Amino acid sequence: MKVINLSEQNSLMNEYVRALRDKELQLDRARFRTNLRRVAHVMAYEISKTLTYTPQEVVTPLESMQMNTLQDEVVLGTVLRAGLPFFEGFLDCFDKADCAFISAQRVYEDEAKTKVEIQCSYKAAPRLDDKVLLIVDPMLATGGSMFAAIESLKKNGTPKRIMLACLVAAPEAIEALKQWMPNNEIDVYCASMDRQLNSHQYILPGLGDAGDLCYGEKC
Repeated sequence: MKVINLSEQNSLMNEYVRALRDKELQLDRARFRTNLRRVAHVMAYEISKTLTYTPQEVVTPLESMQMNTLQDEVVLGTVLRAGLPFFEGFLDCFDKADCAFISAQRVYEDEAKTKVEIQCSYKAAPRLDDKVLLIVDPMLATGGSMFAAIESLKKNGTPKRIMLACLVAAPEAIEALKQWMPNNEIDVYCASMDRQLNSHQYILPGLGDAGDLCYGEKC
């Protein structure tokens, strides 16, 4: 498994992530969603550098020329609902991608909310054979929902490559994914690698519940 922490590079993305974490700025939901899309634009550009390109002819008003053109077929997936603005930012860049959607939610198994089960109840996805599967989700906490999404999507075929993109990741999630996928078949891109999970399996320092901050609290 390769983990690419983009916060190790100085870029405007760090400004967007700082604003996403700020508890006062978070009160503006529209700004929060916009900054998720901005982070996605930067990450999509970085990920695009690793894909496969072939020369193709383009005809300008003056003459023809060869330009490198994306050859890989990308399937862009997300986990509902927190992932939607993040997903839209990636779709702005990979605008020809087929799309996949997974519904996954945490279910706490104890009253103290320390044991978590992930339940998937909905999937809409194309065939994945020989395609690049890029799954985007803002928060990679335990890794459970991401692993469940991957396992569900792989029933639609075998992708040539799997990549994850998240805003904030916890080291516990990375270690869990390494155990669940020991063949190093996945690359993880994150805008920040945070310190740890708390007892309720939330990322520290994190930024809170991305879904609630985008769309309001759920009951």
